[in-house]
Amino acid sequence: MRQQWRLFIAGAYSDGGGETFPDYNPATGVVAAEVALATRADVDRAVAAANKALPAWRKTPVAERARLLRRVADGIEARFDEFLRAEVADTGKPYGLARALDVPRGAANFRIFADLAVGLGTECFETHTEDGAGALNYGLRRPLGVVGVICPWNLPLLLLTWKVAPALAMGNAVVVKPSEETPATAALLGEVMATAGVPPGVYNVVHGFGPESVGEWLVAHPDVAAITFTGETRTGQAIMRTAATRAKRLSFELGGKNAAIVFADADFERAVAGVARSSFLNGGQVCLCSERVYVERPIFERFVAALAAEARRLRPGAPEDSATTLGPLISAAHREKVLGYYAAARAAGAEARAGGGVPDLPPPYDGGYFVEPTVWTGLPEQSACVTEEIFGPVCHVAPFDEEEEALALANAGDYGLCAALWTSDLARAHRLAQALEVGVIWINSWFLRDLRTPFGGMKLSGVGREGGRYSLDFYTEIKNVCVKL
Repeated sequence: MRQQWRLFIAGAYSDGGGETFPDYNPATGVVAAEVALATRADVDRAVAAANKALPAWRKTPVAERARLLRRVADGIEARFDEFLRAEVADTGKPYGLARALDVPRGAANFRIFADLAVGLGTECFETHTEDGAGALNYGLRRPLGVVGVICPWNLPLLLLTWKVAPALAMGNAVVVKPSEETPATAALLGEVMATAGVPPGVYNVVHGFGPESVGEWLVAHPDVAAITFTGETRTGQAIMRTAATRAKRLSFELGGKNAAIVFADADFERAVAGVARSSFLNGGQVCLCSERVYVERPIFERFVAALAAEARRLRPGAPEDSATTLGPLISAAHREKVLGYYAAARAAGAEARAGGGVPDLPPPYDGGYFVEPTVWTGLPEQSACVTEEIFGPVCHVAPFDEEEEALALANAGDYGLCAALWTSDLARAHRLAQALEVGVIWINSWFLRDLRTPFGGMKLSGVGREGGRYSLDFYTEIKNVCVKL
């Protein structure tokens, strides 16, 4: 029997208006679940439930909210295998990846923000006045209200909890719209919230699509105070236009066309392994992936050959097979988009050092949305395949001669999310870290995260910062109280 994913509103599951839409397993192309499609009335009902829950939830002491969030983390871990199956059915990614990354981080996000919220303080200043009496100024934090949480499909549980945990820790209520491609874990989390004792209406889930549908209705709703969104830049721009009519608070983590820079003095094997991971992890469907790789000329050919060999070692196939190291793309439409870039690269004169097509897989995975991990060389920097985000398991590798040239190449373009730098020269690492126009810079590593640090992009890659107290700041209004002594 197919799984059914329902709306979660005011602490209970609901079929909404009664219509459904299919949820496909990307590894097979087969419908794995039916999903309840929210109506405008369902969105209104979810926002109303969140507003109703707000007065009591914001008055709940932060220590008690933190205790409940830790219970949510415990609940995810208690149902680890259920979350694992749901995440893999929605994304098609290998079980090994979801087991090591997605589900553990989903639980960890609740714990880290619970701990941070309990220890968060505000500023206090003593002010001298002309009459000598003085004054005391101190800050107070208050929740924003109802927060609309719009989540992507590439890391559904991880990025959902990355937003929901700090929002709830600071006393807000949320209405979540997961991607229509990956509704499962957001819906499943509702039951965990209820079991943990989170009051009805604090966490709500509405399923559906974006433009002229659930996403747009949520963004435009007059009783939603803020929107947090992770996804492509064009969608973020559309959300910004809609939200501008009521000056809603926004936090966006948007697209990227990230660079990896490899110098000849880098640890060669470590750099090859690191760039292979940063190019192909999760089928290249991570906003932080390296799609542009710049390699110092003395090691260029050797590096390209080694990176291509790493790409050819990746094995697509059944998610449950421990030998599988490459999952599918998220949908048939996204695969067509990525294959369109593959064709455009060939037409522009690229040389495919590895991949460039579709793997030959046995049933039922021949119906899945797989593409080959691909390494290109030979494209001009102005090529669409070098300037536009592809979001697949692909990178273009180009040589450089001087540090200044590498910096100029990396900073070119409209995006500024992250960069990875591979070198043994500490002074050079610090110089480039200051000069790179991105929000996150890794030195001799990639995807290594301390959840207390700021995360976000520059240029078209985002608005604001998440992580640590930066997330907690976003989800609160801070007001100053001045007391004349």
